[in-house]
Amino acid sequence: MRQQISEAHFYRATKESSQMDERAEIRAKLIALLTAPDDALTMAAEAVIAKDAVWDIAHPVNRLEGRAAIVEGIVRPLRRAFQPLRRRDEIFMGGANRREQGGTWMAAVTHYVGIHSTPLFGIPASGRLTYLRSGEFYRVEGGLIVEAKLIMDFPDLMRQGGYPPFPDDQGTEVLFPGPETHDGVFPPARHDMDAFATVERMFQGLHRFDPNTFDSQGQMGPGGTWSDDFMWYGPGGIGSTMGWPGFVDHHRACFLRAFPDRIGGNHYCRFSDGAYVAVSGWPSMTMTHADTYLGIPPTGKKLTLRVMDFYRCEGDRIMENWVLLDYADLARQMGRDLF
Repeated sequence: MRQQISEAHFYRATKESSQMDERAEIRAKLIALLTAPDDALTMAAEAVIAKDAVWDIAHPVNRLEGRAAIVEGIVRPLRRAFQPLRRRDEIFMGGANRREQGGTWMAAVTHYVGIHSTPLFGIPASGRLTYLRSGEFYRVEGGLIVEAKLIMDFPDLMRQGGYPPFPDDQGTEVLFPGPETHDGVFPPARHDMDAFATVERMFQGLHRFDPNTFDSQGQMGPGGTWSDDFMWYGPGGIGSTMGWPGFVDHHRACFLRAFPDRIGGNHYCRFSDGAYVAVSGWPSMTMTHADTYLGIPPTGKKLTLRVMDFYRCEGDRIMENWVLLDYADLARQMGRDLF
């Protein structure tokens, strides 16, 4: 009887997805991974994760190979740490990868929400309601996830529990909000704009900057790509801010002082969906640690940085930017083990 109840629970989570597009089907199955009873977890995993899938996750989890390792390495730890556990998606989008690797990808900005009741990867439990933010990219073949990259903001989880690993944020620490337009989950098609072209145009100029002002020509003003009052949502250790001056003061200036030779844009995936664009590199940046960053003195080491960016555009301007950076892995390379 218990197994029959478990199966019924699982099929309620996925049955209606056959009438939806593939984005909705994958999202429903990811939710089932968290909500299915323990004795239905294997079935829920088989429904969405390919047997030989490879998932790369922020430090300290890193690479997991095969469905069984993925379930034991990240799904069960999340289910144990947060009780009850819910997934709260703010963006869930899908499309064809424009980079050489190709493939059909889904991407999400989400939070894992629950009472943090047991430690997670050595992070003490706070016993309080907690929002673990995460940026996620999934390559899908035949209705199954065959490859995934996830940046879970473990440093921010530490901060919420009263153990901030870095000095005070440069910006303002907030829960990642959903898009102002409230259409980030399965964005509607937009034929009146080309969001991908806007973001690509921004990338072309962003790597060139004035070392004194940290401005990049063509980003603002007539012909620019950023709205005057764009919102920028950053990870734990940085926080969120608004507009180009806030972006420079609260993130860009300190980052470029610390890593003046940084080279970015090494993306395995770029795609758009309606007004949204998602890009990610694993790693995206290579750079030398030349100045104090996140409270860590310069080491002179060559470093890499895993990056995810999500953009919402209006017309030919970027209105919102959600940014996930694997700062736990970056700190490890700079000689500080947060765990």
